[in-house]
Amino acid sequence: MATNPSQLLPSELIDRCIGSKIWVIMKGDKELVGTLRGFDVYVNMVLEDVTEYEITAEGRRITKLDQILLNGNNIAIVSDNHSFNVYMPLFREVTSLWTISQTN
Repeated sequence: MATNPSQLLPSELIDRCIGSKIWVIMKGDKELVGTLRGFDVYVNMVLEDVTEYEITAEGRRITKLDQILLNGNNIAIVSDNHSFNVYMPLFREVTSLWTISQTN
């Protein structure tokens, strides 16, 4: 029998994402996309094959990392690969427009 995702605990939903690509939005101006390798009860996460997107005064900076440990206290949103594919192009468009408006 299939379990209704709305009846799962948050940790159970995150557990289902282990081994999958996820999109993590941090408090502040960083977003990361990578493969979730593990997490703990504090939602500290280990990601591999990571792309970090950061908005700076100079524009958007993209950094590639082999692995990263994220502090759960700084995580605002965790999303699955499907949402990443839908919303990341919009994020790129908005941040490009924001960067242009900040330089004018």
